[in-house]
Amino acid sequence: MERLNEGWYDLAVSAGLLDENREFLLMLPRGTWTAAVDRRLRHRMHIWHRVRLLDCWDIMGAGAATFLGIRAGYPGFAMLALDNSVWLLADTYESGVGVYAVRDPAVSPGVLRELEWLAREDIYKDRDFRREVTIWLECRQLR
Repeated sequence: MERLNEGWYDLAVSAGLLDENREFLLMLPRGTWTAAVDRRLRHRMHIWHRVRLLDCWDIMGAGAATFLGIRAGYPGFAMLALDNSVWLLADTYESGVGVYAVRDPAVSPGVLRELEWLAREDIYKDRDFRREVTIWLECRQLR
C-alpha cells in the first residue's frame, strides 16, 4: 500500500493535479455503492466532489477499501485538477494496478477519440450522456 500511495502522490504532484491547498476534484458514483458495483453500473451518472488531501491520507489502502476501489490495493477512481488541466485515473487490471495522468485532457487525442467512440457506440444506452458528449464535441469544434 505504501508504494502504491507513494506512486500515486508522486504522479499527482508532478502532473499538477493538486492546487496550492492540495485540493482537486474526485469523481464518485451517484449513490453509495463501491467501485466493484460501479463497474457493473457504468451507465449511472457520476458526480465530481471537491476534496482536499489531508496529511493522514491513504487513498490506495483505506480509500480503495471503501468507495475508491474494490478493496485495499485495488483502486478504481478518477480525479481532475480544479482548473481541468490534469485528469488522473487509477484502476485495477488482471495483471496489476495502473495510475495514469493526462495533461490538458480536453485536447488529448486519446481522450477525444474515446469520447467520439462513446458518442457513436452508445455502449451505456444512456441517451442523455450521449447527447451531452455530442454537444461538447460539437462546441469544441466551433472554437
